[in-house]
Amino acid sequence: MFLARTRGRVAAVAAAASLTLLVAGCTGSTAQNQQQPAEGPTVEGLGEAEGLVGEYPRNETVFTSGNQWGPPSSWNPIPGSGDATGVRGLLYEPLFFFDPESLELTPWLAESGEWTDDDTYTLTLRDGLTWSDGEALDADDVVFTVELGKTPAVPWSNLWNWLGSVTKVDERTVTFDFTDPRPQEWDNFLYATMMLPEHVVSTWSQEEYISNPNEKPVGSGAFKYSAHGQDRMVWERNDDWWGIDALGMEMPMRYVVDIVNPSNEVALGLLMQGSLDLSNNFLPGIKQLADSGQVETYFEGEPYMLSANTAMLVPNATRAPGNDPEFRKALANAIDVDTIVSTAYGDIVKKASPVGLLPAYENYYDEDVIDELGFSFDPAKAKQILADAGYEDTDGDGFVENPDGSPIDLELIVPAGWTDWMDAAKIIAESAGEAGIKITDATPDSGAVDDARATGEFDLLLNNWAAISNTPWTYYNYLFRMPVQEQMLSGNFGRVDSSAAFEKVEELARTQTDDPRFQEVMSELQRTSLEEMPMIPLWYNGMWAQYTTSTWTNWPQADSDNTAYPSTWGGYWQLGGLETLANLEPAS
Repeated sequence: MFLARTRGRVAAVAAAASLTLLVAGCTGSTAQNQQQPAEGPTVEGLGEAEGLVGEYPRNETVFTSGNQWGPPSSWNPIPGSGDATGVRGLLYEPLFFFDPESLELTPWLAESGEWTDDDTYTLTLRDGLTWSDGEALDADDVVFTVELGKTPAVPWSNLWNWLGSVTKVDERTVTFDFTDPRPQEWDNFLYATMMLPEHVVSTWSQEEYISNPNEKPVGSGAFKYSAHGQDRMVWERNDDWWGIDALGMEMPMRYVVDIVNPSNEVALGLLMQGSLDLSNNFLPGIKQLADSGQVETYFEGEPYMLSANTAMLVPNATRAPGNDPEFRKALANAIDVDTIVSTAYGDIVKKASPVGLLPAYENYYDEDVIDELGFSFDPAKAKQILADAGYEDTDGDGFVENPDGSPIDLELIVPAGWTDWMDAAKIIAESAGEAGIKITDATPDSGAVDDARATGEFDLLLNNWAAISNTPWTYYNYLFRMPVQEQMLSGNFGRVDSSAAFEKVEELARTQTDDPRFQEVMSELQRTSLEEMPMIPLWYNGMWAQYTTSTWTNWPQADSDNTAYPSTWGGYWQLGGLETLANLEPAS
């Protein structure tokens, strides 16, 4: 549950870190190349070592890093990716929040919601909700947001395959009438989709729903846009936020400054200097730093971090050889995940189950399917699968060619600066080479990887969006999502034609977990995922979270009363990130 704790304005003055070091460690933006807000504090002087960050007092500012790998350029929450850190959660809000510990939803913008009959869901908004420009947030905004999904490019367009209508009853009440009720999928929509201001977004064209950067964002959340630069995103506390009265949840900091990541090593340096309060990066050597007490982590000892999501290798199914399920299965047997876990991560992550589902869902694992179709690093088996499928080394260079004789040289892309994934990519390329599969690793910037993933312009890439959620339905929707569109923004990035599997995904969405059919469908989907291998599960990515306590204390830890998920990643603020901020206390 969220702590209903009211806090006064911070008055104590904390020791200030050397902020020239902060700027030197980032991308070196200056006041001249930063965009200024129409009102509020400017970013001039950011970096002066005077105990202030421009006009941002150190003892009223939380510095974060770990999500933004390029200059902030979009404040549009609709695509679900590519937006500045905090857009979804600090600025825009969903109807419900989700507690990953209890796997339950908590009312947020909604005061309540219930199925009033088998086909109808009735939602009541809280009283007194407002947008940051003073306009009321009401039923019209909810109806508008939901109906936006009638545009195919909008990520929740699939909702209208099973929703018949959405109706405003009064200013606070909305009813949803379903042609094909899907409670699993509906609960996910309730906390994963940000509500939008009709009076702003209704002026956009359909093409702008995805492309508009929304440079003057109007949100409903606990923070407002303040400023941004090449190396930072600055949020200012919204003192008119509805949650102060309705939730008793007051933010103790006035500013949240998220620093753009040039690399994990730089983030480590900033954290050790005290220039960062929270790093959601993978940091090399974290075991030693945590054991010595230089930083705090969620767990005091191994594994130090929560498991956040499943890291997957995504082959492109629109080009050879990624379009061949047999090749994809061979590739799965050609990856040395054990070495990735021990070398790239120092054993602070765990190898994923072949079915890819997070350990939270292990009660649904079908061990018979795993025994029959599961995979592990076995170059000899990979070679045999390749040979049986017609892949041969016809020119004697040690690498197989396609059955038509054309060469195979796959490029595996991971974002520059993601040192753990960069190390993993090298291990993948090396171990695949033992099976005769030629892979070359490459490190474009994060934005280029985002574009390639969305447009399908890649051979291989790593992705970790298979995250904890209210239901394993989200994992299979991520794996098999249909239809294939020009831009794939929330799953099936390899563009596998998975129509039959997606029918099962939709059946899972409409089946209650206590129905015996739920496990049957789960088993069928596990079998299909291992036979078709649209993505290859590798390891359970950690929820990297490292804290310093020189300025802020009371960070989440497993052995305390504060066990919120401490993440600034996109889509995680409503899983505990906002609660993490609310629970912070100024250091003495």
